[in-house]
Amino acid sequence: MSTPFSHRRRDVSRGLAAMVVLIGTGCTTASIAPPKGMPISKLPLIGKFVWRDLHTENPAAVKPFYAGLFGWEFVETTAMGRPYTIVKSGGQPIGGIVKAVRQLPQQPNSQWLSYMSVPDVDRAAEQTRQAGGSVLAAPFDLPKVGRGAVVIDPQGAPLGLLRASFGDPADTPAPVLNSFLWTEELARDPAAAAKFYADLVGFEVVVSDQGDRTFRVLKLGRERAGVIRMPFDGMQSTWLVSVMVADPAASAERAQQLGGRVLLMPRADVRSGSVALVADPSGAVLALQRWPS
Repeated sequence: MSTPFSHRRRDVSRGLAAMVVLIGTGCTTASIAPPKGMPISKLPLIGKFVWRDLHTENPAAVKPFYAGLFGWEFVETTAMGRPYTIVKSGGQPIGGIVKAVRQLPQQPNSQWLSYMSVPDVDRAAEQTRQAGGSVLAAPFDLPKVGRGAVVIDPQGAPLGLLRASFGDPADTPAPVLNSFLWTEELARDPAAAAKFYADLVGFEVVVSDQGDRTFRVLKLGRERAGVIRMPFDGMQSTWLVSVMVADPAASAERAQQLGGRVLLMPRADVRSGSVALVADPSGAVLALQRWPS
């Protein structure tokens, strides 16, 4: 199966290693503890997306974009001997940036990779393989921190798997402006995708109709993610990340001024005009979402 990440095993492994080490060490010490000020759930929050990494050919080009759009700050470090950038919003670590090298002409320049909390990484990776997906980075341990892997799900969407030994970042009482708000899969076969994840981690699937589209919400204790049919023919299946903004139209215009591209301006017939879709200067796609809508 050819995917945007098929030739990036070292890159995704490096990003996963840096992400887990970051959460486990607080970025600055060798102790195994979450980053200062980050609340950790006493119980694992299975099905929660706990981290995002941006894989990009040009980290230097995208940092001014995200700083100007969301006010994000960056901390430079290394992982597995290579540069790695920690992304902070409001002083809190929320993700990372990894330099990726294009191996095939059809690969996208840049893509966000999200990591889901699972009860058993090895089992989840094997279930993915048996269901028709593939494993990019085989399950591996980071001492005193946890276990992770990177897979391509049966729809062709890249996904990180993680079981952190110290627990998952706790749910916040309400979404935070300029931080990640939601994650949803744009899938060729939404029903099959939702069933796969229900089997993988035990999600309840709630189906609702939104105009001419059927939307599936994956719930486990609370709403964790969504699944919807890909809006464009020939589009690669992907887990789309969204960032909470106050005004998606104004943010989309700002994204264009900063060197990005607007793929979809807010429209009344698409989630009541609460969302815009943009690409950063290296091509990574993300949604700008007002909440509540």
